[in-house]
Amino acid sequence: MIKSFLIIINFSILLFSSQQIILVVADDMNSSQAKLQCFENNKKVFNTISVNIGKNGLGWGVESENFTKNPTDASKYEGDKKAPAGIFRLSNIFGYAQKSDYNLPYLYAEKNLICIDDTYSSFYNQIIMAYGDEKSFELMRRDDDQYKLGIVIDYNKKAFKGRGSCIFMHIQRAPNSPTVGCTSMSEKDIQKIAHWLDKNKKPILIQIPKKAAKEVIKLYPQLKSSQLLH
Repeated sequence: MIKSFLIIINFSILLFSSQQIILVVADDMNSSQAKLQCFENNKKVFNTISVNIGKNGLGWGVESENFTKNPTDASKYEGDKKAPAGIFRLSNIFGYAQKSDYNLPYLYAEKNLICIDDTYSSFYNQIIMAYGDEKSFELMRRDDDQYKLGIVIDYNKKAFKGRGSCIFMHIQRAPNSPTVGCTSMSEKDIQKIAHWLDKNKKPILIQIPKKAAKEVIKLYPQLKSSQLLH
């Protein structure tokens, strides 16, 4: 009981210290499309955005302990083509431009920058410079423009083996084109969001199926005005 109480207190500190919230709501756990809204200091900013999520919908992530799960709900695992559901910090912006003027730390996606998705690697779920003998990884500078600009979602930061890795918000391949686990949108929309995010406002992502709406409102009363939650 004491341990659980401490977890709730620590999580509450994270919840209520965030001044910027990105809310992504899908119709259900199997949806590959969702809607996105941004909030700052209890007020919605920007118009609602259509986004793409995992080809196989959502899976509850390791950072979802405050949500009720049905026995039939999937959990997020490596390679399942599901986007993680839960609450996550947003830590970095990355892109192909060498310089940036963003208010989150910026990672220049040079050709040797990679994200390790090898479950058994000691660098699992980390973005690093390639050292030569990686078994499985994702290039952060792709041959297309999907990573021209992106936002790092701090999913599975404790690197639980097999629970998923390299989860980002990034530019969509095409409208209504699902991802293999990330959240994608138009370049115009992600540029707008990237310039809005501010590390001093402790931005987070809440990504859920609609059925979790009441739990989100209970945790975040400042989001009760969102039509996505009703």
